Amino acid sequence: MSKTIRHLLTLEELSNKELLGLLKLASQVKKKPAKYKKALKGQALGMIFEKSSTRTRVSFEVGMFQLGGHALFLNSNDIQIGRGETIADTARVLSRFVQGIMIRTFAHKIVEELSQHATVPVINGLTDSHHPCQILADLQTLLEHYGKLKGLKIVFVGDGNNVSHSLMIGAAKTGAYFKLVCPKGYEPDAAILGRAQKESAKTGSSIEVTHQVQGSVKGADAVYTDVWTSMGQEAEKTKRLNDFKGFQVDEKLMAESPKAVFLHCLPAHRGEEVSAGVMDGNQSLVFDQAENRLHAQKALLITLMGKRNKS
Repeated sequence: MSKTIRHLLTLEELSNKELLGLLKLASQVKKKPAKYKKALKGQALGMIFEKSSTRTRVSFEVGMFQLGGHALFLNSNDIQIGRGETIADTARVLSRFVQGIMIRTFAHKIVEELSQHATVPVINGLTDSHHPCQILADLQTLLEHYGKLKGLKIVFVGDGNNVSHSLMIGAAKTGAYFKLVCPKGYEPDAAILGRAQKESAKTGSSIEVTHQVQGSVKGADAVYTDVWTSMGQEAEKTKRLNDFKGFQVDEKLMAESPKAVFLHCLPAHRGEEVSAGVMDGNQSLVFDQAENRLHAQKALLITLMGKRNKS
């Protein structure tokens, strides 16, 4: 990663070479964890959670521990940001105490504002618009399984949400083909889609959006889905369940591409966006994918925070 990149807010900030370099480092960290056990010795990561999480919290906490550092869990209700302290002041204060900040929140502008005022690296652990850390793990999982990313065909069946946004960007940058299959009214952000399509033209792949489920995963190398109702959308649950009828990834849909792997960022709602048979079936890599959150994020932490030791 170039010296000018200090934060990871979206995958768009990474060059194709930088993205592949992170994935290569993630593989090395996974294979030889002992080699990196002092990579962040004495460093601390402040973790702000306005949205709760299992995988994000545990992977970052364990990751910092395994790299010789320490992670601090900062629930937004337990720190002054929950009582009206500005994002800017929070960034300035935390930068005096820690060597990195990870935040999992709602509006993407919060992460952007935090990064503008922080003097340490800021990592987007999730916003309503992007989920870059998840996609690093997803790409690592596919690279492990297929030995390549360029030319792979990834089909995402579900909402045009933060995960699909980051996944289409990651696919475009690595030369993978990406298709989003969603109900009408649940398309991805037009600006993000446009930028991903422009990037895919450079790498020789394509980004496509369709509303037709039947036949959509034929020839796919990976079929991906996510919950239909994300955190913060609970009031829309009834409507979403109705709108997404027919979009479940089940055995019949996976049979269209019997050699494809199945991915899910978790948590999964068995019986809604995915059948239990697919989740627990032979095509599923969801738990390998979940584990790779740890290794991919360790690579990211080393890249963003490790260089500070050398400066």
